[in-house]
Amino acid sequence: MPSSKVDTPTESNVSDRAFEAVEQTKRKITEFGAAAADKVEQNRGTAAAGLEGAAETLHHKADQLHEGGEKVADLAHSAADKLSATADYVRTNDLNDMLKDVRQIVKKNPGPALAVAAGLGFLVARAFSRDRG
Repeated sequence: MPSSKVDTPTESNVSDRAFEAVEQTKRKITEFGAAAADKVEQNRGTAAAGLEGAAETLHHKADQLHEGGEKVADLAHSAADKLSATADYVRTNDLNDMLKDVRQIVKKNPGPALAVAAGLGFLVARAFSRDRG
């Protein structure tokens, strides 16, 4: 008697439930990603304002340096200008533009990008391990 495999109702139910669980997980991940992107978009202006404020403070402090501090003042003004440029970038680019730029940087500089990712991973892991202990 040839045996042919026929799905039993139980096997079919398990398969359907597994498929639905995968689909539900995909939907939740998509929702979470969209919510995170929305949060980033909502806070872009605040982040830009904070960077701009830090740049202004740094310019002000650099202007107050006394004699002999010209080199330090120049470095502080340079750093403040970079903060200001970063604020403009954050203000004028949405999340998708920023992600495109990050991808280009990583493609052009994979070694340093990997080092930065490893460093950030280390810091995040360390932060979480301190929370538990």
